[in-house]
Amino acid sequence: MIEIRNKRDCCGCNACVQKCPQQCIGQSEDAEGFIYPQVDKARCVGCGLCEKVCPVINQNPKSKPLKVMAGRNGNEEIRMQSSSGGVFTLLAEQIIGRGGVVFGARFDENWNVVHSYTECTDGLAAFRGSKYVQSRIGETFRQAREFLRQGCEVLFTGTPCQIAGLHRFLGKEYDNLFTMDIVCHGVPSPGVWKEYLKQTTQNLSPIARIVGINFRDKRTGWKEYSFTLHLSAPDKEVLHTEKFYRNKYMRGFLANLYLRPSCHQCPSKSGKSGADITLADFWGIEHIVPSIDDDKGTGLILVNTAKGKCMYNTLPIISQEVEYEQALKGNHVIEISVPIPSQRECFFDNFGKENFFRLIDRLTKEPLKTRLRRAAGRFIKRLR
Repeated sequence: MIEIRNKRDCCGCNACVQKCPQQCIGQSEDAEGFIYPQVDKARCVGCGLCEKVCPVINQNPKSKPLKVMAGRNGNEEIRMQSSSGGVFTLLAEQIIGRGGVVFGARFDENWNVVHSYTECTDGLAAFRGSKYVQSRIGETFRQAREFLRQGCEVLFTGTPCQIAGLHRFLGKEYDNLFTMDIVCHGVPSPGVWKEYLKQTTQNLSPIARIVGINFRDKRTGWKEYSFTLHLSAPDKEVLHTEKFYRNKYMRGFLANLYLRPSCHQCPSKSGKSGADITLADFWGIEHIVPSIDDDKGTGLILVNTAKGKCMYNTLPIISQEVEYEQALKGNHVIEISVPIPSQRECFFDNFGKENFFRLIDRLTKEPLKTRLRRAAGRFIKRLR
């Protein structure tokens, strides 16, 4: 029976909830806004399946990718709608083109992040772009299994722990299953995200409704992307855009203030998720393959399995092979979990009591040296 004695031992993949044959595992939200499994002991029959599918209890060995690529989608419109190189869309279009189904993270009607699936290319737009909130997996492992049993090809995308949870849940290999994860910094609290949206909309326009959110708006460049919130009111449209280092939510996220406790010792890094392909932003590409960098987004593609290699080789992609060690320099979170910041406890002690924006300002104020360096960089860029 799953018992969460320490919250760092649960990544929130929901595999145990979906696997339980008695359906006696519910979910409860803690004070930090994260969901944890909760067993109804009166209905539990002690079958142990929940423990067998847990990717924290049952961790795979570390592995290195078969090959590492820098690449991008040749469709510039798709690439600009994507966080990095638009490679996810290339993979997904292949699957849907063969009559398959693609699972990914999207916003729901209340701008929570949830996992869902699509069987048409038009549905891929909702899955494009980073969403820096932990997604609710819901019933998608069960749904994916049903499609697989019907013989459909399935591409399931998610964080490393979600992919590890899916493999544990399925319990067997499927030739028609393809999995793709991301290089994950860590997943922020859905509860913090809700509070941020609430306070932001009240400040910008209390009567407006959100009609669009872009965590990685590349109109200001890929390396200095912006967070954009699109609001609609009866009398006006509000497009609120901030550079990522000025946006309060992004500052708290990048300072690791409200990541899930398990993220600080991630059980699925270093290839342990079992994903066929891993995608990320190729930070540092301008020093490795400058000819491919145009500040519109370059993807880092880790091809992890033979199945992933076959899938990758069919893509109409602009790419170049690089060494794993080169990619690791700008993407150390492939292997290393982010540390717990000293301010995390203070943040949650005051979350909900103190204004979110003032709290973030207090806990993430940039040192004078950093502010001066950033200002100097902007000045030099203007001179060029």
